[in-house]
Amino acid sequence: MRKIVLMASMSLDGFMEGPDREIDWHVVDDELHRHFNELLATMGGFLEGRVTYQLMEDFWPTADSDPSATETTVEFAGIWREKPKIVFSRTLEHVGRNATIRREVDAEEMRALKAQPGGDLCLGGADLGAAFMRLGLVDEYRVYVHPVLIGRGKPLFPESVARTGLRLVETRAFGNGVVLLRHEHREVAPAE
Repeated sequence: MRKIVLMASMSLDGFMEGPDREIDWHVVDDELHRHFNELLATMGGFLEGRVTYQLMEDFWPTADSDPSATETTVEFAGIWREKPKIVFSRTLEHVGRNATIRREVDAEEMRALKAQPGGDLCLGGADLGAAFMRLGLVDEYRVYVHPVLIGRGKPLFPESVARTGLRLVETRAFGNGVVLLRHEHREVAPAE
């Protein structure tokens, strides 16, 4: 069975974007971009919230047509175009190639999607990630901690009344100071 993998960048103080949705503090160099390309090329598709999808769709479908595009940029543009995408939005009316719209997260539909053959599914977006977490649909967390404190913004992990057990399965430090923390979901005993 394939997994739903929440993949996100986060500041050391726990934010995935600044107060005005800025992500200019992300430290993505060629080494990290190559890592993303290698990982995302194996994925079976993207599960995106509206904001994340629009941010990606505004740039990546034609990023490889820029003569100054790097090899990693050209490679990821192809990955983005070719992978199927499910966009969760209550307001979007149209999406690009290889994308479909869902108005809400249906847990049974997502479990059925996980049961289909193919690569894991990459989940992106803070609000969508929170919805998937509430429904117990996230199997793995790939959090890329960037070496910066931004002070305020949108936290990656929302407040929750539920305890979620995790098992650390991988760490990796990149040359630019970004650290990958990869955890898998596991059952945890209630607090005593």
